[in-house]
Order: sequence, then C-alpha cells, then structure tokens
Amino acid sequence: MNILPINSYYKKILKLSIPAIAGLSTQMIVSLVDTAMVGRLAEAEYALAAMGLGVLATWALISFFSSLATGTHVIVARKFGVGDFVACGKALNNSLILALGIGSVVALIGLFAARPIAHFFSADIIVGNYAADYIFYRFLGIPFFLISVSYRGFYFGISKTKIFMISGVITNLLNIIFNYIFIYGEFGFPRMGLAGAGLGSTLATSFDFIFYLLVLLMPKYRNKYQNFKNFKFDLDVIKRIYKISLPVSFQNVFILLGFLIFVAITGLIGIREQAATQAIISTLFISFLPCFGFGVAVQTLVGISLGAGKITLAKIYGFETAKIATYYTLALSFIFIVLPDYLLLIITNDETIIQAAVNPMRIAGVAQIFYAVGVVLANGLQAAGKTLFVMAAEVLTNLLIFVPIAYFLGVYLGLGLTWAWAALPFYIVLYSFVIYIKFRFGRWSVKLSE
Repeated sequence: MNILPINSYYKKILKLSIPAIAGLSTQMIVSLVDTAMVGRLAEAEYALAAMGLGVLATWALISFFSSLATGTHVIVARKFGVGDFVACGKALNNSLILALGIGSVVALIGLFAARPIAHFFSADIIVGNYAADYIFYRFLGIPFFLISVSYRGFYFGISKTKIFMISGVITNLLNIIFNYIFIYGEFGFPRMGLAGAGLGSTLATSFDFIFYLLVLLMPKYRNKYQNFKNFKFDLDVIKRIYKISLPVSFQNVFILLGFLIFVAITGLIGIREQAATQAIISTLFISFLPCFGFGVAVQTLVGISLGAGKITLAKIYGFETAKIATYYTLALSFIFIVLPDYLLLIITNDETIIQAAVNPMRIAGVAQIFYAVGVVLANGLQAAGKTLFVMAAEVLTNLLIFVPIAYFLGVYLGLGLTWAWAALPFYIVLYSFVIYIKFRFGRWSVKLSE
C-alpha cells in the first residue's frame, strides 16, 4: 500500500467531518431555541418542568434506537469500499424496513401509554398532563426519525456528509418555525403550548425523511445504488445491522444512565451544585459535538478502507483523525481552564451557580483533552465491527469507575462538587486508553463478521 502525503489524509478527514459537525450543531441550536420559546409561556414553570420529563423520555428512546445509523453506516461503508454499490442500496432498504417496524411499535406505545408514562414520573398532575401531550406528539414522530436515521447512515457510508448538513439546516429551521406556530398559535393555528413543541418537532422530522428520499430519487443515486429495484427483505442484512447496532444502543443507554446518576449525586451535595453541574454539562456540548462529527468521518474512512481490504490505511485514518480532533479539544480546553466563567455565561447569568461551577469547569477542561482520542477511535472500532468491546469499555469506565469515585469523593468523604467532578478525568483517560490499546494492538479483519 502506498502511503499518501499527510495533507491528503487531513483533506479527506476534514471534508467529511466539517459538514457532519455543522449538521450536529444545528440540533444543539434548535434545542436551545425550543427551551427559550417554552420558557416564555405564561405557564412556563409547569411547561419547562414537563418539557424536561418529555425530552428525557424522548432522548432515552432516540439514544437507544439512533444506533440504527451506526449499523447502516458501517455496512454501507464496507460495501462502498469494495465497490458493491447495489449492496449499499440493499443495506439501506433493509435498514428502512427495520426502522419502519420499530418506529411503528414505538408510535403505538406513545399513542396508548403517553399519559401513564408522564404521570408515573411526575408528582404534579399539571406537569404530568403537559408532559403527556408532549410525549404523545414526539412519539408519533419516532417512525419518521428512525427512517431518517437509516438514510443518514447510508449517506454517511457513501461519504456524502454534506447531505446530512443540508438536511440538518433545513429540518431544524422548520422545527423552529413549526414550534413557533404551534406553541403560540400563530397564523390562525390553535395555541398548543408545550404540546405544540412536540407537534412541531414531529412535523419537521417528517420533512427530514422527505428530503432524504428526494435526494435518493436523483438519477445519480437512483441508478448507482438501485434502491427501488431491490426493495426486498433480507434476513442476513437485518441480522448484520442488528449485530452492529445493538451494543451501540446499550452503550448510549449506559452513558445516559451514568451521567443521570452523576447529576443525582451532585444533587446530594446541594441544589446549587446540581444546577452548576447541569450548566457544565450543557457547556461541554461545545466540545462533544465536533468530536462526534470527527467520529462520523473516521467511521466512514475506516469502513471504506476495510471494505477495500486496506487494514493499515484504516488505522492511519483512525490515528490521524484522532490527532485533528485532539488539536480542537486542546485549544478548547485552554478556554475552559482560563475563562470558565465567560463560557458559563452562555448558559446562566446566576453568579452563585457560576462560582460553584468554575473549578469543576477547569477539571472538565483538562479531561476533554483526552476525550477526542476515545470518541474517534471508538468510532473506528465500531467500523471494524468491535461494537461489543466499545460498549464493555463504556460500562467499565463510566458506571463502575466514574460514578463510584464521584460519590466516594463528593458525598461519602464530603469533599464537595469540585472533588466529585475530579472523577471525570479518571473516566475519560481510562476509557480513551483502553480504546487506544484495542485500536492499535487489537486483531483486525477485513471481514465484518469477525
């Protein structure tokens, strides 16, 4: 294999990662705008509390099922690397069948169980009623969301991350417009309050599905991948998607569970400390989202390289992408360490919360230097079919190390919030080290089943 000049690797990495980062960033923006609109309702106290429950319920489902994109992404990238474009189309078709089946079941659950679910998690009847309406409309949009996730994995796999970027901009702009219309009852539509935020998001997601479909109908995609000529159920493809995706689903749940427990631990220290933790986590998304974008790039490049039988090239792309992502987190960590109070002003202007968060922010700044290596190389391992290993590494370092150390230092020893956050570097560094060792020294195969 001929080794390319280093700039050639960087160009390919940035060409894929920058559109992915841009698309992911639009999701963060719409989340902030949605919260701001709901927060300006007359019943804001109840609506915001209910939105927190509804978003958490929806997020739990989305975190679990969005791994469908990973399974589709990896399989399509492998087939694309070997030049089997018809197989890429077949992988998408079966992913869509899987998405429609799962999404329909979840939508039915939302139709009949939204109210019981909301009231189970809410002690206040009014909050429960608001949350039930929001969950009802959001769950109805899950089929559209999962279908869009399948398309997203397909376009990532064929190296077309710009399509995701354009889709993200259009969909999230529509999300803001629809939410404004239905939350406040503009242009002759009824004022629905929080329920309107759920309906607006579902309508925007349906347009996302339509956009991806229209792109696929273009001759250059329709003729090359022949999706519409080979739309049939293939159990073998379904099994491969399932095998890759399921560990990622559980990994997402474990990450969510770990940080929820961590937030609860900081609540044992104090309400102000818990609020400070929420502010820090929100700020950390500035760092996390670009790392996820680099992860998309490495998953595509590693998958295509392995599909072409080029194991050495796959590893080179993994390490070079990790380097670029680390340059970013290194630069951002400097801001976190030197100017934490200014970053926190993006989230809150409450001086007591900012003061409580400053030192933990600095610790988070140090930890995130190593975060890029873990995230990027973990995506590379997933592209190599090592999703079960990545999930196990997450469980070990998050639930069995990060959470217990945070409780021991912050609560049991009574050392407070800063020491609870001191558990984060243990988690990040160990996770990144385990992933690095596996990526560098683990047994690699060009066969996805191994």
